[in-house]
Amino acid sequence: MSTSKIQQHVVENQEVFVGLEDSKRTWVVCARSGGMIVQETSMPAIYDGLKNYLGNSFPGCRIKIVYEAGFRGFGLHDRLVEDGFECTVTPPHTVTEEKCSRQKNDRVDSRRLAKNLENRDCGRCHVPDKQLREDRQLSRLYEQVQRDITRESNRIRRAIDFHGLDGHFKAGKWTRRDYQAAKKVLERLELSHSMRVTFEMYYSIIETLWEKKKELIKELKTIAQDDRYKKQVRILKSVPGIGIMTAIRLLLEWGDVSRFTRKEEFVNFLGLAPREQSSGDRERRGHITRQGCRWVRAWLVESAWVALRHDPALLAKFNRISSHSGRKKIAIVAVARTLATRCRAILMSGEEYTIGLVA
Repeated sequence: MSTSKIQQHVVENQEVFVGLEDSKRTWVVCARSGGMIVQETSMPAIYDGLKNYLGNSFPGCRIKIVYEAGFRGFGLHDRLVEDGFECTVTPPHTVTEEKCSRQKNDRVDSRRLAKNLENRDCGRCHVPDKQLREDRQLSRLYEQVQRDITRESNRIRRAIDFHGLDGHFKAGKWTRRDYQAAKKVLERLELSHSMRVTFEMYYSIIETLWEKKKELIKELKTIAQDDRYKKQVRILKSVPGIGIMTAIRLLLEWGDVSRFTRKEEFVNFLGLAPREQSSGDRERRGHITRQGCRWVRAWLVESAWVALRHDPALLAKFNRISSHSGRKKIAIVAVARTLATRCRAILMSGEEYTIGLVA
């Protein structure tokens, strides 16, 4: 019997596990069934080609596919599910591999993904619905614009310092109003043509970014009033330190928090759980894992600092941990962790935040 007939017999009406290594131009595919590799191939990264290959190669089979989360997002997942395939998007850091493996290429990776899927040994990304993903892109664009504003602000300050103009301006941290005032001062100074053009360009960029930030704030506040998010935004706004912008952005990043059956799962998702290396009687905990979105952790820490001034229970926790550890940074992260779990609790219960609740 030929190899092709053996493969056709093995995979006919069976469960097939497909590992797909996704790159911009090429897809490398490995299919396993019955504990063995039954087919391997590579193809252009065109969806119709993948769909036809799966349908023609494994007729009557229950096909399960896994690929790593990456630059292509969840669009491929949506199309596969829509066409009747079972698809898992796995976080790259959760994919297990043999300790003795010294090879790393697309073929090896596709084999590893297929084997992990068959062994039920791969993590699964939560795939938000299309509208949530698209609404969330506005929030992420806002964060990108804010970082661009910080970068352009730093360029203006560095240029002022580098060319010895700092004596005309105040020291310390500048606000947007300070940068606007500095522009008027620069216009009055005797500068060379090159320096005048330089600062005009810098300010042209940063003023455009300020305007785009203003437009994005308006869009996000409009989204917050949508029936899809309105109730949850109101609940989160009851938390001290969380306003409408933080509330809608947290919701867009978190999605449905009820998928976390325990608060520890939610803390792990946020990357606020401490690292642990314990063995036997020895217990050792370290810094937080920092997995997940770093922006969300930053928002929670900022909110925690404000919440301390309004919630005596959080303040007591902060004082207790900071006095024990000697570090305010550790204490505020612990408060942010508590604040996050309370946010999850009130979102699930539908009740507003209660001041003074002991964690």
